[in-house]
Amino acid sequence: MYNSLSHKTKQFFWLILKIAIVFLCAYFIYLKLFQNEKIIFSDFKQILLKNNAFSLKNILLLLIFTFFNWFFEILKWKNLVSSIQKISFFEASKQSLSSLTTSLITPNRVGEYPAKAIYFEKEKRKQILGLNFIHNIFQLSVTIIFGIFGISFLLFKNKITVDFSLSYLILSVLIPFIVLLILAVRKIDYLKNQLQKIKVFNKKISTLLKRKIILLSIIRYLFFSHQFYFLLLIFNTDIHYFEAISAISAMYLIASIIPILSLFDVILKSAVAVFIFSFFEVEEIKIISISLLMWIFNFVFPALIGSYFVFTFKPKLAI
Repeated sequence: MYNSLSHKTKQFFWLILKIAIVFLCAYFIYLKLFQNEKIIFSDFKQILLKNNAFSLKNILLLLIFTFFNWFFEILKWKNLVSSIQKISFFEASKQSLSSLTTSLITPNRVGEYPAKAIYFEKEKRKQILGLNFIHNIFQLSVTIIFGIFGISFLLFKNKITVDFSLSYLILSVLIPFIVLLILAVRKIDYLKNQLQKIKVFNKKISTLLKRKIILLSIIRYLFFSHQFYFLLLIFNTDIHYFEAISAISAMYLIASIIPILSLFDVILKSAVAVFIFSFFEVEEIKIISISLLMWIFNFVFPALIGSYFVFTFKPKLAI
């Protein structure tokens, strides 16, 4: 009797949680599309029609970019997880898309970690958390490397000036802060232990698998960065290819290292993109529209699919 009641309670809890996640996700998407202070929806619609962004050819190409963006994201996850448990591409898709839906309302999408872990048996969940951390670190590393090259190109090949006196001031504050932070971390046993566990866990992953994940991360990066470039072409922006790709790389680098709620990710990327592309005199409304479209194609559409997987998710008995 007690076990039956407990099981029903758990089922009710998971049902409420699923509804809450999907509702918050839907409400969040509504806010970003119709209550966005950066852009009035009617203006957004007008500029899309003006640039013929809704042509069948453009929509198909944008969907192809989105498909491959998430194809390689899911493939990365499948390969990583298969190092401890073989899963199908469909299973990896469910885990990746449902975790996206769940993570939209969490800072820097940290909700992705528990959302993926609950798909596995209790004894494997710590390993899954570790794999997801490595999964994200590899993609971030690729973003940083491309971003550094992008910023370097913009600084040395274009008429972009930097206030070095301000930079020195920032560095004089930032470097001591980083040193103190490192010293503090070394003094905190818990953090030391966690870092050590990550190092040990990382060593267990084969070099061949790491190379494969890095390659998939690079391919994925090229797809979503060139999707942004394709949108620049659709909106008839007067900017050369290498300048555009460098600006896009710089934008993703800056946006990725700023901790922020996923709720405001589209606003952050829009603000950073407007700042960077202002050096090339690209209209603000175009950049905001492109950033919003990138968010719709790469977050909204996949999150809507993920909502289905959230609803149909059946948790393991051991929670």
